[in-house]
Amino acid sequence: MKKIVLLLLATVLFFCACTQNATQKTVLGQANSVQPTQVIHLAIWSNYITPEILANFEKKTGIRVEVLNYSTNDELLAKLQTGASGYDVIAPSDYMVVVMSKMGLIQKLDLNQIPNVKNLDPRYLKKAYDPSNEYSLPYNSGTTGIAINRDLYSGPIKGWNDVFSNPQLAGKFSLLDDAQEVIGVALKSMGYSINSKDPEQLKKAKELLVKVRPAVKAFNSETLNPLVSREVAVTHSFVMDALQARKMSGGKIEFILPEEGSTFYIDNFSIPSTAAHVSAAHQFINFMLEAKNEAAVASRLFLAPTNKQAVSFLPPGFQQENAVLFPTGKAQDHLEMMEDLGEVTQTMNRIWTDVKASNL
Repeated sequence: MKKIVLLLLATVLFFCACTQNATQKTVLGQANSVQPTQVIHLAIWSNYITPEILANFEKKTGIRVEVLNYSTNDELLAKLQTGASGYDVIAPSDYMVVVMSKMGLIQKLDLNQIPNVKNLDPRYLKKAYDPSNEYSLPYNSGTTGIAINRDLYSGPIKGWNDVFSNPQLAGKFSLLDDAQEVIGVALKSMGYSINSKDPEQLKKAKELLVKVRPAVKAFNSETLNPLVSREVAVTHSFVMDALQARKMSGGKIEFILPEEGSTFYIDNFSIPSTAAHVSAAHQFINFMLEAKNEAAVASRLFLAPTNKQAVSFLPPGFQQENAVLFPTGKAQDHLEMMEDLGEVTQTMNRIWTDVKASNL
């Protein structure tokens, strides 16, 4: 009996020792393993980044990126103004960088943590909206213009006056849901600057838009799906959305730069003042500005890269087939970048409210 008890006791002690040893190994193993994946939050335009590039970034750095989309710069601004926290990287357009920096919503970048800045094309650097690139670095560029579903409308269109004055397009076209873009279209169609602060010119722009308003089917900044699904024949569109729609529709979508002129924009990476993961945010921006990474995203989503070396990594014929991404000559001469209009922004917002309500 005593032998049996001693045997049982030895067995229990053996298992206890093994369990303790296993536990120590497990704890030690946890201490030596890679830390749990860090997560950063990216606020960016729809269809502006690919799952593949995010997966590559996570594989390289161990940092996972959660993406949140917005449709306009004003929407992004409103989110930050109302205290939306958790964003680590955002992608504001040129003029919005000025607005956000003045309001203290974005922080200065540490360019020492972004070595790929050396490869950025000087044409996109030191712009008026951020002369020293303290708050932003350019990610890509593009234009707004007119996208046409040629299955729905086969007539000639050279500019906005051809759309506004054409009874065949009444109720069949949309405009961006963006005050400065749409009022800018009206100003351009009358030969004025998209950044006009002249009260008389703004009054004329309002009168034109109120007159046109009954023919506008919708104000929508997400134009890809309406083009492909044939909801509209013509849209005021960002070039990337139009070219993506062209690919999805088998070439049925045409994009033109209006003869009156339109906007040229640079979208940037910035870090909000409230970012919780600043070092990881810098890593992400640096990764996205690598030549091969920019080229991979640009060729997939039809963006014009800002890294001067990225062009050599684009697919053969990409620039020729998508010439509207790289405007030259008269088309380029008629493009303007939107500016921060200061107090005039309030005037434009009132015009915008009146225009949208004029058809109710």
